[in-house]
Amino acid sequence: MRIFVTGASGWIGSAVVPELLGAGHEVVGLARSEPSAQLLEAAGALVHRGDLDDAGGLAKAAADSDGVIHLAFQHEVAFGGNFAAAGAVDRRAVEAMGAALADSDRPLVLASGLLGLAMGRVATENDGLVPDAVIRANPAGIRAATGLLALSLRGIGVRSSVLRLPPTVHGDGDNGFMATLVGIARERGAAGYVGDGSNRWPAVHRSDAASLFRLAVEAAPAGSVLHAAADEGVAFRDIAGAMGRHLGVPTASVAPADAGEHFAHLGHFVGLDSPASAAFTKELLAWAPAGPSLLEDLEQDHYYREA
Repeated sequence: MRIFVTGASGWIGSAVVPELLGAGHEVVGLARSEPSAQLLEAAGALVHRGDLDDAGGLAKAAADSDGVIHLAFQHEVAFGGNFAAAGAVDRRAVEAMGAALADSDRPLVLASGLLGLAMGRVATENDGLVPDAVIRANPAGIRAATGLLALSLRGIGVRSSVLRLPPTVHGDGDNGFMATLVGIARERGAAGYVGDGSNRWPAVHRSDAASLFRLAVEAAPAGSVLHAAADEGVAFRDIAGAMGRHLGVPTASVAPADAGEHFAHLGHFVGLDSPASAAFTKELLAWAPAGPSLLEDLEQDHYYREA
């Protein structure tokens, strides 16, 4: 298959590209800069220059492919305070690529998220399929709505699926939530957790996420919702405990009211109890995560190297 991958040079995309190439697929990666293009070429991929704002270019690349994996999202815009704008660009991109694949039964795999999907209980692949007040009130609901749009593309002959990722896709080189929390613990002199720290986060190793994206583009049935949750739910106090041991600092409970001050922009997220199951996904696609668990990964040195 000739597979068009957006976000191909990012943290997850740079693992998805060799996974696809190793399985014999041809990869065309979206690159918005020369350094990204060079990274893709070095990995053995072809390059499509452009960005998410170029709906016409995305449609052309999708039309010229046998399938699409859409990983890119304007995170810098979203975390800069304009999540709605980033979500709108993402939706237009999905609309354009979906229209280009219409009546072809070719796959479109959309990356989405698990955090906040079902608060306080284990979320399944059947959750989040009907927009409700909770989803609409959550900023991430914009992406959830785009996920529903992607699933609806099966009605125009696209083999569409949504692959929901945990908040932490961990591994050596991760600069996301876990690395940020390590930095906060080092700065504060304590590895914090909110309340009693019993709230849970799902997690997946980067290599296992990459293998699931490959399986999805190869074989996920139209309208599938997939969960990349190798760890169903890791208690936040255990995450803090691993960080504290390696940094040589104590763990400490942070009151919910003080989470914003202690964890800065992560304050809204670290107290969420949002475990998720991948039982259906594993059975549907024979996905068998083989990478280290989050707690095993946090026992390695790579999260504690200082820049």
